[in-house]
Amino acid sequence: MPMTPVPDVTLTPVASFPEKYFPENLAVRADGSVLVTVLLQQELWIVAEPRRPVLVHRFDHPVTGIAEVLPDVFLISLTEGYTTHESHLARLDLTGWTPGEPVSPEIVFTFDDRVRALNGSCLLGDGVLAVADCFAGLIWRVDLDAEARGGQARIWLEHDTMADDPDAEVAPPRQPGVNGIRYSARTGYLYYTSTAQKVFMRVPVDPATLDPAGDAEFVAAIDNADDFALDEEAGFAYVTRHRANTLDRVPLIPRHGSEVRHVAGEPFDERLIGPSSAAWVPGEEGRALYVTTDGGTTAPPDGVFRNAMLLRADLHRQ
Repeated sequence: MPMTPVPDVTLTPVASFPEKYFPENLAVRADGSVLVTVLLQQELWIVAEPRRPVLVHRFDHPVTGIAEVLPDVFLISLTEGYTTHESHLARLDLTGWTPGEPVSPEIVFTFDDRVRALNGSCLLGDGVLAVADCFAGLIWRVDLDAEARGGQARIWLEHDTMADDPDAEVAPPRQPGVNGIRYSARTGYLYYTSTAQKVFMRVPVDPATLDPAGDAEFVAAIDNADDFALDEEAGFAYVTRHRANTLDRVPLIPRHGSEVRHVAGEPFDERLIGPSSAAWVPGEEGRALYVTTDGGTTAPPDGVFRNAMLLRADLHRQ
């Protein structure tokens, strides 16, 4: 069968953050506003109308993953991945909240001493959260109580492809292993990137237990992969390649790795420096993405730092 044509992409800046900020992950609320976790500054921001970032909260630890576990209730991953490895889940309820008002996040779960560095997260089902641990080389499962104010955690899956590579000849910071994770109930798989191992993988999920129904399976080779958004209907993931400064389209099924294609950033586009995460614009799934960038905080391609950004990427089907 012929390969689906690669869409043309239009990148439009939505909001700007200061230089040397590191937007790590994002979540889009039902009202269209965008929550952005900022790793190094230990902050959570929101981009709403008018399109300017507003600080929501400054935490006591670096901030990585964010997942909506109940309507307008989010669990945010806090982790000292490069130092003590102390890691928590913070609950933030934004019901009825207006940007600029104070918030009161509460720590609802603390991981045990097996944890090393929390990264991406996603829901597997009602009250079941999956969290990547990029330096332990595994994915945690957290079973939450009814209000997401507590829970129990266990290792969901550990696999060689999830490991980091501390001996890699890559400039600091240390490259993570398992990084972005997304679950697709439609396909029945949890997908993940492993930055250090340079792979895009999938794991079959039992729909009843939400545990793995088999081993991790290789889908495609891709280097510098960070987070991604799933287009389940078309059968692709749109993957942010953080240090490579591109957005790539990756088929969701194995044995199609030769069909991985750059859709933005090749040729070089200074708006797309350090892309870190992606999520669909509400109501425009498969057609428009929000993408965060760090402006070169991690690896400035020409030695120059730019402002970190929230971009809109419109996919124009051919």
